[in-house]
Amino acid sequence: MSAIMSSNVERERNKLSKRLHRLVGQAIGDFNMISPGDRVMVCVSGGKDSYAMLDLLLSLRERAPIDFELIAVNLDQKQPGFPAEVLPAYLSGRGIPFHIENQDTYSIVKRNIPDGKTMCSLCSRLRRGILYRVADTLGATRIALGHHRDDILATFFLNLFHGGRLKSMPPKLVSDDGRHVVIRPLAYVEEADLVAYAEWKAFPIIPCTLCGSQENLQRQEIGRMLREWQGQHPGRVETMFSALGRVAPSHLLDRGLFDFAGLVPSGIPDPHGDRAFDPDELPAPSVVWMS
Repeated sequence: MSAIMSSNVERERNKLSKRLHRLVGQAIGDFNMISPGDRVMVCVSGGKDSYAMLDLLLSLRERAPIDFELIAVNLDQKQPGFPAEVLPAYLSGRGIPFHIENQDTYSIVKRNIPDGKTMCSLCSRLRRGILYRVADTLGATRIALGHHRDDILATFFLNLFHGGRLKSMPPKLVSDDGRHVVIRPLAYVEEADLVAYAEWKAFPIIPCTLCGSQENLQRQEIGRMLREWQGQHPGRVETMFSALGRVAPSHLLDRGLFDFAGLVPSGIPDPHGDRAFDPDELPAPSVVWMS
């Protein structure tokens, strides 16, 4: 019986590995995230997502059709009790080039955010500025962040419900200062798979003690909503995520995105024409960057 169980576990792990490698490779190819000669700065926080991203990129680099470099970067924000030795030991043990940036953003956040208020926004802005500077220092041409499919969907609904905008996390963007390219190789990967992968690989997870204990964050509420929807209507999350890549500007209300004022009959059929919803319409398959 134990042999059968072991065989089943091994089979499921192989399926998980193939799925993750395929989805990460597909995202990289779909959005041209990495080009020949790139130096990719992989931001590693000590959480499951960034560990998995680094692990998958290392593996994919071995079979990629192009040459590129990877360097892991961690920002030690001087949170009380942060185990500063964990990441250097892990990265050194795997022979991965890395840089640890020491910046006391914890004190800045605690000094400026009242107790009980969400710290994520200020913390993120501080981290982002520091990481951009580190990327310049290291000569990185890409900055890889570990946001996954669920993060992207949650951000969409946060902007929709609380910001009044149709906006999410793009898989690839140019930074506000116009100097850096940020990529999210896990854009197609669901969080549940990353949880399973982290358990399998036994990554030395470091919890975020700065904001992880804040229970009533809006993002957590959105996450619960998405899980409930998926439980009640399996496949709904996949459908919503697919919709983010199938936008019809002429059927929204953004006058800056579509020229409604100048709209006149052209005699040319509109691929997004005013027709009934067809649930059988599916997006065309994407080209996979790596096998």
